[in-house]
Amino acid sequence: MFLDYIQFVLAPQMVTGLSLGMAVVLVALGLTIIFGLLDVINMAHGEFYALGAYLALALGASGVSFWLLIVIVPLLMMPIGYVVERGLIQRVFNMPDRHVTTLLLTFGLGLVLEEGLKVVFGSTTQRPATPIPGAIEVMGVILPTYRMFLIALGAAIVIAVAIVVNKTRFGAMVRAAAFDRNMAASLGVPVERVFAGTFAFGVALAGLAGVLLAPIYSVFPTMGRDFIFLAFTVVIVGGMGSIAGAVVAGLVITQVQALSSLVVSPVWSDPIVFSIMVLVLVLRPQGLFGRLGHG
Repeated sequence: MFLDYIQFVLAPQMVTGLSLGMAVVLVALGLTIIFGLLDVINMAHGEFYALGAYLALALGASGVSFWLLIVIVPLLMMPIGYVVERGLIQRVFNMPDRHVTTLLLTFGLGLVLEEGLKVVFGSTTQRPATPIPGAIEVMGVILPTYRMFLIALGAAIVIAVAIVVNKTRFGAMVRAAAFDRNMAASLGVPVERVFAGTFAFGVALAGLAGVLLAPIYSVFPTMGRDFIFLAFTVVIVGGMGSIAGAVVAGLVITQVQALSSLVVSPVWSDPIVFSIMVLVLVLRPQGLFGRLGHG
């Protein structure tokens, strides 16, 4: 009986939590990189996630394969993020009340994007076909093939982001600008371009998460608003600006959310997650880890 419970209930639920965790990590990575470098809380990040899902839906309807969408949509999102950073955020970046101004600016941008999605695509919920149907058996446990693919791809993307940030010349410039932007600029680092490029990179990660999650959680105009609260919780628990923190917190929190639903009503999953956030803020206000450029 206990083995049946593990095989048919516990293990599938853990895989569900892990697949959601990988998707949350992709969105939270973008958020935490943007905050770690720009010191900007991007309230429009959820709408960029939704925009990525809608781009995938539109391109998929025109005949573009899912495998191309994984590449094309992030590439399309990057110039959008670059223009937003250069055209909007940089204009208010040096104001004395920059934190409040950029928060309100990105919040307003998010509302505009959400309404734009309603106008262009309508308010009807849509769900693209699962690109990898079926299930596989692992040690007697039946697991959805697409969710296993999502876990594997998410892990590969996290590793790739870590390599970019820690092992490349661009990553070195990002870390230098995050630690001391004035010193980095004096050493010849094009700080403003690095800011815009990093913002674009974070937006591309959000768009990629939209592509990957669309076949599981459907596509609708307010999907970004619903999903971003979980991503912000992950960023706060992991430490604002910490890449490692976003990964660890994302995987842990989504597992707690998935497994708690086996014990209590699913309506309590959000209060449990927010309780974890409050507990971390009380006991360790800086989060589990440091911030980008600062450990």
